[in-house]
Amino acid sequence: MVPRYARPAMTAIWEPEMKYTIWFEIEAHATQKLGELGVVPESGPKALWDWWATNPKVDVEAIDAKEAVLKHDVIAFLDWVAEQVGPEARFMHQGMTSSDVLDTTLAVQLARATDILLEDMDALLEAIKRRAMEHKYTPTIGRSHGIHAEPTTFGLKLAQAYVEFGRGKKRLLAAREEIATCAISGAVGTFANIDPSVEEYVAEKLGLAVEPVSTQVIPRDRHAAYFATLAVIASSIERLAVEIRHLQRTEVLEAEEYFAPGQKGSSAMPHKRNPILTENLTGQARMIRSYVMPALENVALWHERDISHSSVERFIGPDATITLDFALARLTGVVDKLLVYPERMQKNLDRMGGLVHSQRVMLALTQAGITRDNAYRLVQRNAMKVWESDGQLSLLELLKADDEVKAVMSEAELEEQFNLDYHFKHVDTIFARVFGE
Repeated sequence: MVPRYARPAMTAIWEPEMKYTIWFEIEAHATQKLGELGVVPESGPKALWDWWATNPKVDVEAIDAKEAVLKHDVIAFLDWVAEQVGPEARFMHQGMTSSDVLDTTLAVQLARATDILLEDMDALLEAIKRRAMEHKYTPTIGRSHGIHAEPTTFGLKLAQAYVEFGRGKKRLLAAREEIATCAISGAVGTFANIDPSVEEYVAEKLGLAVEPVSTQVIPRDRHAAYFATLAVIASSIERLAVEIRHLQRTEVLEAEEYFAPGQKGSSAMPHKRNPILTENLTGQARMIRSYVMPALENVALWHERDISHSSVERFIGPDATITLDFALARLTGVVDKLLVYPERMQKNLDRMGGLVHSQRVMLALTQAGITRDNAYRLVQRNAMKVWESDGQLSLLELLKADDEVKAVMSEAELEEQFNLDYHFKHVDTIFARVFGE
């Protein structure tokens, strides 16, 4: 975790104090149920909860010092709790194994992290929707292969992003459901030394589902799917970030990141206004995607368990969620304050002498009786003159002067093919699909 790209609420989920707190809750809830079953005396869970009610501070340094000697983090924690609680602490961890604590804790942390990410997604969707409505009919040029294609609106660009992040939210909800599972099944997952009702009780208390077959560890296909979902969302972030970066290029300059008073863009060139936020988002997306491969490789563990996944998850659990949280918040800020320049969009639309209307003219020629191949030839030969003039010539005027075109279309009919509003007649339909009526 890099503090520069971390926010407090998400970071707190992964702090050692929080981890040990969840460990205690798992152990105490399990002991509570064991007491109800008569496996341990009720004095056991009572002693644990009474101690916890005094709101003790988890001594991370003391636990870490024990682990340095014992070389086992869960045992170090249990020993430290026993020192605080006294003899009744011996009833903790009855029939449990370390993975019961570690895997269930990771499920709690990922579920809580996902709740924050879902809030982030909602904020981003709201920002995108607001700006899409604002620019629903703002004309701009659509580009394919980076080359002028046909007119669209800036609102439609943002509507596409809205739908994409909406899909991301649905996937994230599904990923949360899949990852939020509890395992309290003991060594190799057979419940030989602990009743399945204990698992059900702990799961209910922590807001988790029961893992059907835990084999001592929760199957890592769940985690692989989870981190893959985060990566897809990160790629959607990058897609919108790259769009903004391209639109901010000097030669385009149709939109740009907000540039605050007093902000400086370059140590050498005072004129620079660089898309640093969206460039940064591209880098963060790369990092989030990089966590998917080790998560996939974690799926194939030896037999009922090994711990080759453990070190991986100590990295990717915090890093992926913290980074995505930061990236979603940053993109929301970028969209919210994005500077949009409709005049420049119109200027770029007009930049190439009406070439953006070439398809409509071609189709009109076919309607007038010319074969498609000939219609394409007629429009292209005039369009190439405009292209080679760098937009100094007008496609409309060249077509008006073309004898083959004049033979089938009047000037008024040609002029009608250059009506910009024609391209926007279904914007309302698309917006209704995206945002509702």
